[in-house]
Amino acid sequence: MDDIARILIVEDDATIRTILEMALLGAGFRHVNSVARGDEGLAEARRSRPDLVLLDIMLPGLDGFTVCSRIREAPSLAATRVIMLTARTQREDIVRGLNCGADDYVTKPFDREVLLARVRAVLRRGPVATAEHDFDGLSIDEENHTATLDGEALKLAPGEFRILVSLARNKGRVLARQRILDAVLKDDEKSVTERTVDVQIANLRRKLGRWADHVETIRGVGYRIKA
Repeated sequence: MDDIARILIVEDDATIRTILEMALLGAGFRHVNSVARGDEGLAEARRSRPDLVLLDIMLPGLDGFTVCSRIREAPSLAATRVIMLTARTQREDIVRGLNCGADDYVTKPFDREVLLARVRAVLRRGPVATAEHDFDGLSIDEENHTATLDGEALKLAPGEFRILVSLARNKGRVLARQRILDAVLKDDEKSVTERTVDVQIANLRRKLGRWADHVETIRGVGYRIKA
């Protein structure tokens, strides 16, 4: 597993980045990449779809909590594990990190062998389970990239499906247009704008038929699926 696992380090301290890279490579992990900013980390995760992200919290661009949340919201990153590696040791930070989707939380300074053991333990769990969502006749299977309504298959464009999954994962919560965009944007869709989200939502509603009433517009903010 070590020689094929893809690991992304998101850490703004160059010395710690180097220590982590050397420790992982020395332990047999051959596919290790690193970036210094949170926004770069999210973009790289979307591009390379790593098996594991080692993620600092206090980062320029986007903080680690935000990066972790957006990784968890992105269907394309459903298989990615996250370990937060940070100097923030307070209880509320640990709880927040785990609640936003981290698989483990390691505090600095860290013991090299303990960290490597935790990395291997998280990777042994395998990919994050992709969810199946069922609500009022609508069934979404993320793993097989399918959605049905009352047993009939829905013919959704890839972007429409990713938006539906993002809303379903956050049922009852309002997602801003930019947050939906961040969750579903792919690297080859650089020209996509918040207006595109509105267009895709309109197309999605037409295809959802009677179920469209569950997709609620929050004026000036974004959308949600009513719980």
